[in-house]
Amino acid sequence: MKARVRFLPGGQSIHVERGTSLLEATRRAGLPIARACGEQGLCGRCGLRVLRGGEQLAQESTLERSAKQRNRVDPLDRLACRVSVTGDLEVRASYW
Repeated sequence: MKARVRFLPGGQSIHVERGTSLLEATRRAGLPIARACGEQGLCGRCGLRVLRGGEQLAQESTLERSAKQRNRVDPLDRLACRVSVTGDLEVRASYW
């Protein structure tokens, strides 16, 4: 089953299979996304703000929380490499 991910600003949307990482969805949309740790959840560069649909996502793990704290990522952002798309989402990055 597919889910829609909408990227703001701009409003570009794509559909991906549920279970796809948010990082992969962003790449498939052709949008730039910062990353430096090989998608291991360590660098915190792939932080995205989930504007809608976040209530359906898995709770952030201890690894994600500590990576965000260590790298001074806004606590409201989620690391795209650690989030699986489980339903329709609307997201934005501070640099788009």
